[in-house]
Amino acid sequence: MAHRVLQPAGWQRPKGYANGIAASGRFVFTAGVVGWTANETFEADDMPGQFRQALANIVAILAEGGAEPQHIVRITCYVTNKRDYLASAAEIGVIWREILGKVFPCMAVVEVSALVEDAALVEMEVTAIVPETLA
Repeated sequence: MAHRVLQPAGWQRPKGYANGIAASGRFVFTAGVVGWTANETFEADDMPGQFRQALANIVAILAEGGAEPQHIVRITCYVTNKRDYLASAAEIGVIWREILGKVFPCMAVVEVSALVEDAALVEMEVTAIVPETLA
């Protein structure tokens, strides 16, 4: 792994994400990725289902750039309902580990009033850094 988690001494370790990561290599970015299928159909109308599809979409996009889940260093996650996201956190955690494994990048979750796709409940932007030895 070509990145280092930044955990200041004496700080409580965050659950499910990192406070910071230092990395070097080739950058791979995604646009805002929503929880629809390859043909732009929402099959799930709940937060966990859309989160699952969005993560699967992210993995597919990263693969096109030669990146894998362990190369993810940052995720910005926009949700339309913070309470729904928090109520689904345990289920989302299971989905996360199933699709991404034990990958805990820097992460921000932001509640927004709406997303461009009316049916979307979650949208994520990802930054991955592929180590120079693999780049």
